[in-house]
Amino acid sequence: MDPVTTVCEACEGKRYSEEALSYRYQGKNIMEILDMSAGEAYEFFKDNRKLRKALGAMIEVGLPYLSLGQPLSTLSGGERQRVKLAKFLDKKGNIYVLDEPTTGLHASDVKKVMELLDSLVDRGNTVIVIEHNLDVMKQADWLIDVGPDGGTAGGEIVFAGTPKDMAEHSHTITAEYLRKSM
Repeated sequence: MDPVTTVCEACEGKRYSEEALSYRYQGKNIMEILDMSAGEAYEFFKDNRKLRKALGAMIEVGLPYLSLGQPLSTLSGGERQRVKLAKFLDKKGNIYVLDEPTTGLHASDVKKVMELLDSLVDRGNTVIVIEHNLDVMKQADWLIDVGPDGGTAGGEIVFAGTPKDMAEHSHTITAEYLRKSM
């Protein structure tokens, strides 16, 4: 169900008091700053190295369009995972486990996510992705197919190897679809 919302009578939905809104930073109040996208804020805070680093990470994970004040509850699962990843972009030696990070994304955004995951690996991290998207599977270094079916009829490793090996030698349901897409 859609959430029920009411507009605050005191602030008329602005979320801040008149006093808070009277303070300005480079000509903008808190509400105007929180309405900026990450991309706009990156330019706005050009003299603040710490903020630009955080905003640059948001842009790098493919989220330049998110507004600074956007509630997390309005983000898709893939967007939430990328927000979390943005925090760790400069780290190495980590292991990342992502569950369906491309769900609901346009094909061009899937490509951006794959570039992001490749950059994490290039920085010395390990990335484990649970995914059903065949385009993602084709780019993987290693696939582990769990089956032979879902639910109680699954749970066994039915294939482990490269996407090429799966397409050429495996007889699983996933391999069948992978072959068709190659």
